[in-house]
Amino acid sequence: MKAEIISVGTELLLGNVANIDAKDVSEALSELGIDVFFHTVVGDNEGRLRSALEIAEKRADIIITTGGLGPTYDDLTKQTLADYFGRRLIFHEEVAESIREFFRNIRRAEMTENNLAQAMLPEGCTIFHNSCGTAPGCGFRSRGKHVLMLPGPPRECDAMIKSGVVPYLTALSDSVIRSHTIRVYGLGESAVEQRLRPLMLEMRNPTLAPYAATAEMSLRLTAKAHSAEECERMMEPYLERLLDMLGDRAYGTDVGSLEEVCVRALTASGRTFACAESCTGGLLAKRITDISGASAAFLGGSVTYTVAAKRLLGVPADTIERYGVVSAETAAAMAKAAHDFYGADYAAGITGLAGPEGDGSDVPVGTVYVALADGKRVFLRRLSLAKFDRERVRIVAASEALDLLRRVCIGLDPAAEEFGA
Repeated sequence: MKAEIISVGTELLLGNVANIDAKDVSEALSELGIDVFFHTVVGDNEGRLRSALEIAEKRADIIITTGGLGPTYDDLTKQTLADYFGRRLIFHEEVAESIREFFRNIRRAEMTENNLAQAMLPEGCTIFHNSCGTAPGCGFRSRGKHVLMLPGPPRECDAMIKSGVVPYLTALSDSVIRSHTIRVYGLGESAVEQRLRPLMLEMRNPTLAPYAATAEMSLRLTAKAHSAEECERMMEPYLERLLDMLGDRAYGTDVGSLEEVCVRALTASGRTFACAESCTGGLLAKRITDISGASAAFLGGSVTYTVAAKRLLGVPADTIERYGVVSAETAAAMAKAAHDFYGADYAAGITGLAGPEGDGSDVPVGTVYVALADGKRVFLRRLSLAKFDRERVRIVAASEALDLLRRVCIGLDPAAEEFGA
C-alpha cells in the first residue's frame, strides 16, 4: 500500500517548529513495509487542507494527518476530514471522561468546556487513545481509503503511532514484516554502498535500506512473509553475509547506539570507564550516562576545558607547555590522568579545536586528538574535521572515543596508533 502524510500547522510552514511527526510516521510505516511517496505540509486553513486531501486521495491508499486535533478555533483537521469523507462527528462520552480525568489528575487545573470538542470523532471510527495528552486520534475507512488522524505534539504523536497506528495498519495485512538493523561505524555512505551494491541489487525480499547519520550508518534488513519465523529464515543468510562483508565496522545488530554497546561490553566484562574531555564539553560522559545501567561501569568524567582544569586532574604542566593544549601528548596525558584519578580500567582523553574560531596557535580548526588508556598502553586517533561545524566536530570526537573503547574492550584491532605507556 501507498501512504501520504499530511502535516497540518502554520507553524510548520513558518519554520517555527520542525516536522518531527512526519519523520516518526514515515519510520513506523517503513517498518510495516508501507511506502510513503509524499509528505505534504499545509497551514491551518480549511480550503488548502481540502485541496491537499483531493490530491492525496488520488495517489494514496492510506492518508495520515498530523496536527489540528486540539480544542482551539484553528484546529480544523478533524472537522475538515470528516466533512470531506462524509463522516458525521459524534460525541464519545468515554473520551470526554478521559479528558476530564487528565485535567483532574495530570494538569490539576480546571477544564474549559472547549476541550470537550476533542471528544467529537467520526462515526464508526477506531479511536486511538492519547496517553500523553487530551486529543485522541482515530482511523476509519472511506471510499476505499484508510484515513488516520494523529495529534501534532511529537510526544503525543509518537506514542499514538506505537499504540494505535501500528496495530491498526498491521491488521490490514495477512503478511508479517520483520526487520533487523545493523549499525556501522567508520564507513561512509558511499563506502558502504560500494561494498554492498552487488548484494543490494540482487535482493528483492528481503530488502536492504541504508540510512546515514552523523559519523555512522544503519542498514535495515526487512523481510515480508506469512509468519515471523519465515521472515527470520529468509533474513538469516543475508544477515550473515552482511556482517561478514562489513567486518568489525559493524558494531551491533538491533542495538541503539555505540554508547549502548560500550556499556554492555563493560558490564559484561566487569570493567570500568572514565573520561577527561575538553572540546567535547562532557558529551562523551552524557552519552554514556544516557544508557540505563551505566552506573555499573562508568566511574566519572571531568570536563577539563581549561589548562588549569587539566592540571588539576593531573596532566603535567610541562606536557601542555611543550606540546600545546591541542596535541597528541596532551590527549594521552589526559587519558592517563583520568585513568589514575578514577581508578578505571579504561579512560579516554579528548582535546581539540571545535571552532569555528582558532585559538591563536598554528593548530588548524577541526583538529582533534582522542586517546584511550588501559593502564599499560595508550591508543591514539588523530582527527582532521575542518569541514565540519562545531556541533559535528564534538559528536564525531565523542563517537571516535566510543568506537575506540568498544574495540579495545572486546579485543578487536583498536584501529589506532599505540602512543606509549
